[in-house]
Amino acid sequence: MKHLDRQENKLLNKPESSLMKTTITPMKEKIEGLIPKQLKSTLNAAFYKGFQLIFEKGNAYIEKTYDKEKLSLDFDVNNYALDKKLNQRHMRRLDKASTQSRLVNTSFSVAEGGILGFLGVGIPDIPLFLAVIIRTLNEIALSYGFNYETEEEKTYTLLLICGAISKGEKQKEYNRKVEELGNQIDLDIVDDINFDEQMRITSDLFSETLLTAKFIQGIPVVGAIGGVVNYNIINKISSYARIKYKKRYLGKKLSS
Repeated sequence: MKHLDRQENKLLNKPESSLMKTTITPMKEKIEGLIPKQLKSTLNAAFYKGFQLIFEKGNAYIEKTYDKEKLSLDFDVNNYALDKKLNQRHMRRLDKASTQSRLVNTSFSVAEGGILGFLGVGIPDIPLFLAVIIRTLNEIALSYGFNYETEEEKTYTLLLICGAISKGEKQKEYNRKVEELGNQIDLDIVDDINFDEQMRITSDLFSETLLTAKFIQGIPVVGAIGGVVNYNIINKISSYARIKYKKRYLGKKLSS
C-alpha cells in the first residue's frame, strides 16, 4: 500500500515539463485570446449531453466493445490466487488487464482524435471521446472486482476524472473526495450524492481543460494535434484510476 501511496503522490505532484512551460503554455495563452466566448458554454453543454447519453443509454453499447464476462472471470481467478498468497506475482496478474485496457484505449484515442482533428472535427467527437474514457474506466473497475452500474459508482467514476485532470489545490480536494466516496461505498455508508450535479461539474472541468484543444481540433490539418491531447487526457485518467481502484481493492482485501 505504501508503494501505491508513493505512486499516487508522484502522479498528483508531477511538475510541468520544460516544453510545457516554455512553449506550449505561452502558445496556449495566445490562442485563448482568439477563442469565441460562447465556445466554453457550447463545450459545457456538449460534455454534459455526452455524459447523459452514455450513462443513460450508452453503457450497454460500450459493454459490447469488451468482454465483460472474461474480465470478471479473470478477476475471480486472480483474486482467488491472492486469497491463497498475497504476493507481487499474483498482483501483477491482477494488474495485467487494466494495463492492457490503458494501452488499447489510449492508442485508439490517438487515432480517433488525430483523424477527426485532421478533418477539422472538434466538438462533434466529444461523445466518442467520452465513450473511450468510460470504457477504459469500466475495464479497470472490472479488473479489480468493482461494478460501475450503481449511481454511487457512476459518481465515483466522475470524481476519478476530476481528480485526474484537475491541478494544484483543486486536484488535492478531488483526490480527497475520491478517497471519501470510495470508502463510503465499500463500507455501505454512502451519504446523499447528487449524480446530475457531478455530471455538470465534470463537464465544466472538461470544457475548461480542453477549451484550447477543441478550438484547435476544429481547424482542418492543424487539428490533428487532437490525437496527442486525447492520449494525454486518457493516459492521465487511466493511470490515476488504476491506482485508486487498486487501493480500494487492497483496502478491502487487507481488512477482511
